[in-house]
Amino acid sequence: MTTTGMKEIIVDLFAGGGGASEGIRQALGRSPHIAINHDPDAISMHAMNHPDCIHITEDVFRANPFEVIGDNQVGYLHASPDCTFFSRARGGKPVKKNIRSLAWVVVHWAQLVRPRVITLENVSEFQEWGPLNENNLPIPAKKGMTFRLWCNQLRGLGYKVEFRELIACDYGAPTIRKRLFMIARCDGQPIIWPEPTHGPEEGNLFGLKPYRTAAECIDWSIPCPSIFERKRPLAEATLRRIAKGLKKYVLDNPNPFIMKYYSGNRFGLVSAFLTKFYGTTIGSDMRQPVPTITATGQHIGEVRVFLVKYFGQGTGQGVNEPLHTITSRDRFGLVTVQGQKYQIADIGLRMLQPRELALAQGFPADYILTGTKSNQVAKIGNSVPPQVIRALVKANVELKQIKAVG
Repeated sequence: MTTTGMKEIIVDLFAGGGGASEGIRQALGRSPHIAINHDPDAISMHAMNHPDCIHITEDVFRANPFEVIGDNQVGYLHASPDCTFFSRARGGKPVKKNIRSLAWVVVHWAQLVRPRVITLENVSEFQEWGPLNENNLPIPAKKGMTFRLWCNQLRGLGYKVEFRELIACDYGAPTIRKRLFMIARCDGQPIIWPEPTHGPEEGNLFGLKPYRTAAECIDWSIPCPSIFERKRPLAEATLRRIAKGLKKYVLDNPNPFIMKYYSGNRFGLVSAFLTKFYGTTIGSDMRQPVPTITATGQHIGEVRVFLVKYFGQGTGQGVNEPLHTITSRDRFGLVTVQGQKYQIADIGLRMLQPRELALAQGFPADYILTGTKSNQVAKIGNSVPPQVIRALVKANVELKQIKAVG
């Protein structure tokens, strides 16, 4: 067991663009001592935001733990192995065995250098990790077999191991992202799961802070082009999603999200909501956290509904058909705002931009984003919301035992 006087360091495996490392920095006042990732683009972003960290661009299995840590003891190790080939979002597609095996690197480090505290983050389906058949598809009858073996390997090395699903918005991130987290300890100290700090504003009986919202992540100065008369018309499915979201979040909502809008002389009041381009949900209210952000990032858009005072009769339509083209005389929707009727003058749609996605994932506003737009979005979508790691580290990693410099 590690004694208080020993020099301990922090290691972040699969460090990516730095979500977990940012949570560690916020919790302990310093970045990890060492960050390892095979992707040069990820390491580049990580290095810009964590310059006091030693960066190793290497496959985690090829990085020798003894050479990496030198004469130091690992007080805390975090790992976020690739979740792509565990997620149910892949449907019935074949998986890559080598990617699914990445979590074994945690056992490898535990065997060789025995980190005192280990955390891991992955999708909930990680618990279903099991053998594959000849077509590289999971064998239903053996679901979870490899996962249980993996856990038992850690326990056999003297670790106490616990898992829980945590939702990022419960700890102050503006996203509903839910992931499976593991805490493992070999120092005899108890595993502590931090209590949520945030909750829904309505019905909050525990004195929690209200959930952070999508609205605070939106850059309202970014133009939101009209869905009508585009050079390339929107897909019918997209228009149907917008129509259903419009009905739910604006037309039938007794208290729609409303904000003042100033952009030249273009209207003075808007209502807005988020729309999703996958799954079965319509979207979400701007006063709620942002839906889970993916590595592609192009599944969440802002729908901005421009309103003007109502002075005439509106036309109607079914919600199961695309929105009608807006004419100069008649309008198809009425919205009541504080007793005053407004009519919809135009509807805009745009995809959320990398900076907005980063804010929604919980990164601070000054976090540096590097690389191409697609690279930035990928690093954001693959990252751990910093607030969750911050809470786990504060509860389980003692600052007095962490090496001050390195």
